[in-house]
Amino acid sequence: MKFHNLVAATASVALLAVASFAQTAKIEGDVIGYDGKPFAGALVRLHRTDIIQDPPVAKTDKKGHFTYMGLAPGGAYTVTIEVDGKAITTQNARASLNEQEPLRFDLAKLKVQQEQAAKVISDAIANGGQVTAEMERGMSSEQKDAIEQKMKADAAAIKKRKDLNDAYSAGVTAMDQKHWADAITGFEKASEIDPKQIAIWANLADCYLADSASKTGADKDAEVQKGMDAYGKAIELKPDDATLHNNYGNALAKIGKNTDAMAEMNKAAELDPPGAGKYFYNLGAILVNTGKSDAAVAAFQKSIAADPNYADSYYQYGVSLMSQAKIGDDGKVTPAPGTVEAFQKCLSFGDKCTHAQECKDSITALTGSVDTKYTDPNAKAPTPKKKK
Repeated sequence: MKFHNLVAATASVALLAVASFAQTAKIEGDVIGYDGKPFAGALVRLHRTDIIQDPPVAKTDKKGHFTYMGLAPGGAYTVTIEVDGKAITTQNARASLNEQEPLRFDLAKLKVQQEQAAKVISDAIANGGQVTAEMERGMSSEQKDAIEQKMKADAAAIKKRKDLNDAYSAGVTAMDQKHWADAITGFEKASEIDPKQIAIWANLADCYLADSASKTGADKDAEVQKGMDAYGKAIELKPDDATLHNNYGNALAKIGKNTDAMAEMNKAAELDPPGAGKYFYNLGAILVNTGKSDAAVAAFQKSIAADPNYADSYYQYGVSLMSQAKIGDDGKVTPAPGTVEAFQKCLSFGDKCTHAQECKDSITALTGSVDTKYTDPNAKAPTPKKKK
């Protein structure tokens, strides 16, 4: 009895297996490439639309053919062909138990259709969005919608561009007249329309900082911070712009953040080595004007190292060193090492030294005479000639 039951159970399993095998369906198709030949290696992605169930991705064989087996009969799918990671075309299909005509994806034909459709749309747009009777005869509803959407987008873009230009121009005009509050209003409006314009943020930063000069206390601090934030946005948009780093560094120096200012100048010099002498010179000049002579000395040293022919850097370097002069009990002034030599070096450039008289006056004040001949303090003393 037990034996008969076992046989019956085994037979039942076999029948179920046969029934299950008989109920599987398939979807197959062919992909023709842009050259009219079978397309091998195209990705075929099957997505079931009636329930959540997506089979693994398949590829076409060397004949451009693909087959999905073991699908549920009657299942609704979309079949997508991908080339180079991009979905090219899609068809709807149902898995069938019966033999059916393979799906056909002709990429060459599709490309021609897309080019024709694009031409119809471009012709209509060139015609100001007006669709002629001849155009309309060969135009689908999708193409008509595309034309309408494109015309709306173009109109919106034109308005946005006009609003941007109006706001930016208003800002520039007010900035030229030093009407900082009006300039800020114009540039802020422009930044809201298009926040990716570097010039807007750079000009806005300068206006905030200029306007802060008329304020005090918390109001001044808030205005300065807005200026710094605007510079930050400009640099974020174009981090490899040496001029932006230079201007930001100058702004930092003006509010006493000398270490940060030097870091910005180093960045500017790194991005634009030929301009390094000028960048450090500008920083040094601001530091002198704000009474930071020691920091200025370091800036002018960097300027000279970057460009040994920048004459005025030597003059400013000498001026900065003047603050390090020592006055003895007898009232005698002892200049810091290199001070006189700096003025002499500037004079050695002739007409390029735009502070020639100041250099001479400084040398006289420090030495009591005008010795304009430059002697390198680091030069080695000449070796005495041996007597014969």
